[in-house]
Amino acid sequence: MTVAGTTSVTTSRADAADRPGGKPFPVDLETVTVAQLTALLDAGKVTSTTLTEAYIERIKALNSQGPSLNAVRALNPDAMKEAAAADKVRRGKGPHSPLLGIPVIVKDNIDVAGLPTTAGSVALTDSRPAKDAPVVARLREAGAVIIGKANLTEFANYLTTGMPGGYSSLGGQVLNAYDASQTPSGSSAGSGVAASIGLAAVAIGTETSGSILSPAYSNSVVGIKPTVGLASRTGIVPIAASQDTAGPLTRTVADAAATLTAIDGTDPEDPATASNPLVGHDFTKDLSATALQGARIGVVAGQVPATGTDNRTLWDAAIAALKARGATLVDVTLDTTGHPSTVLTYEFQRDLDTYLARLPANAPMKSLADIIAHNNAHAAQALKFGQVHALESQAMDHSPDSADTATYEADRAQDLADSKDRIDTVMKDNSLTALLFANSGSAAIGAKAGYPTISVPAGYQAANRRPFSISFLGQAWSEPTLIGYAYDYEQATKLRRPPTVINPAPYRCTALTSSADSADSANSSGSCAP
Repeated sequence: MTVAGTTSVTTSRADAADRPGGKPFPVDLETVTVAQLTALLDAGKVTSTTLTEAYIERIKALNSQGPSLNAVRALNPDAMKEAAAADKVRRGKGPHSPLLGIPVIVKDNIDVAGLPTTAGSVALTDSRPAKDAPVVARLREAGAVIIGKANLTEFANYLTTGMPGGYSSLGGQVLNAYDASQTPSGSSAGSGVAASIGLAAVAIGTETSGSILSPAYSNSVVGIKPTVGLASRTGIVPIAASQDTAGPLTRTVADAAATLTAIDGTDPEDPATASNPLVGHDFTKDLSATALQGARIGVVAGQVPATGTDNRTLWDAAIAALKARGATLVDVTLDTTGHPSTVLTYEFQRDLDTYLARLPANAPMKSLADIIAHNNAHAAQALKFGQVHALESQAMDHSPDSADTATYEADRAQDLADSKDRIDTVMKDNSLTALLFANSGSAAIGAKAGYPTISVPAGYQAANRRPFSISFLGQAWSEPTLIGYAYDYEQATKLRRPPTVINPAPYRCTALTSSADSADSANSSGSCAP
């Protein structure tokens, strides 16, 4: 069912906090961690059924009512059945995954059996896959409850130019929970917002170039953009196989590590996963409060915020915290610019047509050409911002001896030289274990290299309380190292604050399962409109 069709919720905070039987729900969904939920589930203080119900109520209260964040496009009608099944497994008392019974939301370019995979496009409104994407199948194997699909920037922000982050022709505009006047950033906007305000315990996004890392900092959550090939891309609406990957967006590093453990693995349909040396790795074992001792981290010249700005103050505090934990910070020069490249343009049509070919015979769209034609026929609904990238990609000649193919192959080689080769050289020459960036400054160069990055909240600007983050970039398959660094920094600083604390105004008159004194005060003083 779509979220727009959910039933109304009262504006009484007390009503929203009460569960069946009149007992208050024993946890704040805006801030709770996976480990805390697991402890409550194991102790029998909550069930996955009541937990899933609480998240659904929270989605109803905040997604299309109250601040109307519009982060969730659709709820899974089978979520409660999945939760009941998880409760049955837990009653078996055997060992289980940290995600057993944990509600997860996935970006709506990832296949979930029984739900449309729309990529935010009106052309794909009724495009239903035959089965789960392997990433979703692995989440289910871990016992996770798929609670719904998150809104996104249409076609992962590769339909056209000038489209706002979080906008799609089908889903509308996602709003940033920290500041509705600011972008939630794309393309995993809904996943980032859902994680930030607690519409699910964890969220899954996808990235081609910044689409996990940018929503992570914009929404003050932890985001892991894995090495390309760590998680399967099969069953995910693509932009470009050279750079695409799925990854977690969560409120803590530990939650991200548990989620990455669940989705890690090989896939015979995705050749990039064949060389994954981390298959079966438990990334929660890399959570160390001493990981930064002895680390040599490169501070990239040109990526440091300008002197005198709030971001510079926050950056300097982050540098001080890293040094206090035992890290050596090394100033380095790394050219993060690149040349104009046709790689995404060339691969988009090729890889999207491959995805569409996997769908059932009754799928509404068979090719990018079909989508373009549908958009043209329904321009009022589909083409507010046009379809520039789609048209450019469709015009490419993919024959082996074409000029477009020759240019593409040269551009791909140059992309790797501009990214992977530069990163490898600066890290080797300076004996570095990672590179440090502000916000999502590593996104473009890391994406072209296919290298992993983790983004961690690092405070809020004094002038307007907007989020700031730092990110750690490493070489291929260095996720264990990066997770350790991020966790050590996170535990030393503990800077993240939830949206209702940073920006209480939009939540004063909404029904929340979390508590904010300002909201209680507003309700009790009669300041809410009828």
